[in-house]
Amino acid sequence: MELSDYIRILRKNWVVIAVIALVGVGAAAVFSLTRTPMYEATSEVFVSSQAGDTIGEQAQGNTYTQQRVASYVQLATSPRVLDPVIADLGLTESATELAERTEVSSALETTIIRVTVTDADPQAAADVSNSVTENLTEAITDVETLPDSSSVPVKVTQIQAATAPEAPVSPDVPLNLALGLLVGLALGVGLAVMRTVLDTRVRSTRDIATITDRPLIGAIPFDPKSAERPLILHADPQHPRSEAFRALRTNLQFLDLESESKGHSFVVTSSVPGEGKSTSAVNLAIALADAGKRVMIVDADLRKPKVAEYFGIEGGVGLTDVLIGRAELQDVLQKWGKRSLYVLPSGKVPPNPSELLGSSRMRALVEMLMNDLDIIILDAPPLLPVTDAAVLAKFTSGAMVVVAAGSTKRDQVQGALDVLETVHAQVAGIVVTKVPLTGPDAGDYGYGYGYGYGPELEAAPKGRGRRARGNG
Repeated sequence: MELSDYIRILRKNWVVIAVIALVGVGAAAVFSLTRTPMYEATSEVFVSSQAGDTIGEQAQGNTYTQQRVASYVQLATSPRVLDPVIADLGLTESATELAERTEVSSALETTIIRVTVTDADPQAAADVSNSVTENLTEAITDVETLPDSSSVPVKVTQIQAATAPEAPVSPDVPLNLALGLLVGLALGVGLAVMRTVLDTRVRSTRDIATITDRPLIGAIPFDPKSAERPLILHADPQHPRSEAFRALRTNLQFLDLESESKGHSFVVTSSVPGEGKSTSAVNLAIALADAGKRVMIVDADLRKPKVAEYFGIEGGVGLTDVLIGRAELQDVLQKWGKRSLYVLPSGKVPPNPSELLGSSRMRALVEMLMNDLDIIILDAPPLLPVTDAAVLAKFTSGAMVVVAAGSTKRDQVQGALDVLETVHAQVAGIVVTKVPLTGPDAGDYGYGYGYGYGPELEAAPKGRGRRARGNG
């Protein structure tokens, strides 16, 4: 992933990251407030040599003392020293337990021993530290006294007595809160990245490029009221969705120019239901008719037809009746509005939709319509549940695969494209619907999307449409 992808992830998941960071801070605060404050008291002793009066003897004695200090540090936490401390102060713990909260150290190349004791009572910490240094002095004197002699080669002097500390050393509330925040942020960012990596849904047009090299010919913005006004070009011509369908029309017309046949037919389908293929088909048909094209939209979804419902026309008789020879095309064909737009409803739902759509009569019907009209739009069922759309796409100019941003999975899109490739059908392009107008996945969509083309780009298709109408 590139830097821009990580920025998109942060923008998209900032709420989750912030919540987890706050949880981390809260957990650190609870941990800090529930811990018993601990205090540290430190005392120091100085170990010196008492050997000789000359400089050489003193240097030799100093070297001897430095070598012995490491042993004195270990001696300070031994029962030889701590048992008397426990007896003197009346402690209830063992020497081993006392050693766990007693830290004895000596800086390199020095003979100063530091005794630090941690306790929940600041005064008790000071008393124990001073008692350890006193008993350590006695223990060193005992172990270093030469046999049959009262002389001691080293002298231990307390140079700093421990005093009761005023502030606890733990818990360190600011440090714990900072660590909680950092851990929360790290977990939040990690979760956001994991969610993005594991999310197989198509979120934006950027994801389409990772699935297929088929051209993206349209991006339709999300409209929460799309169910109330499916014919957005008729209900609100200035809406961003209307502009997006005009942009789709322009892109489709340029694909149209590459062919030399009189008319062109496109199957509008999707991978699974609910991706907006029917609303895309009807609005694209209106947009093409507005551009001066002679357009027919055929409801070839013989399982769950929607075209007649969207246009508000009678759909009880239509394509099915024509294919089985029960009605003539001119008897069931309906003109919609003042445009050159004709609607062929689905008719009654048959028991064998795939066989009807793949029949020679259907092929002959499409070829006849292509000779008389500029563009035929066939609204077909989804590709993965049934094979209807794949059967239709074999004898049309191409299939437009509709993908719903935020719901369609990548493997579903790939599976739909594989179905079309299996039957050697042309893929005209990908149309992404339900694209958010704002947010990290919005990209360059929105109201301005429809104005990415100059008026001169639509002049040629309109002129061509008038010539086709004259020929018809």
